[in-house]
Amino acid sequence: MQVMSEEGELRRLLEVVSDKGLKALSVAELDLLRTLLAAKDYGANKKAERSKKKLLRQINAEIYNKYSPRRFL
Repeated sequence: MQVMSEEGELRRLLEVVSDKGLKALSVAELDLLRTLLAAKDYGANKKAERSKKKLLRQINAEIYNKYSPRRFL
């Protein structure tokens, strides 16, 4: 049952990102998405693995931006 809830949560977060972008998620949700996505194994699907790595980079950048936003003088 735990696997289904994690799968459902991952799907929900990915749908939010797809519809509204990463900025719509809180830092806690971004961290959860990063954890769930990193645990997901796409095996032989190279295109999905590349997309996963790209999204993980974007999530890390968004978490960094939320913790230390850029200040323009």
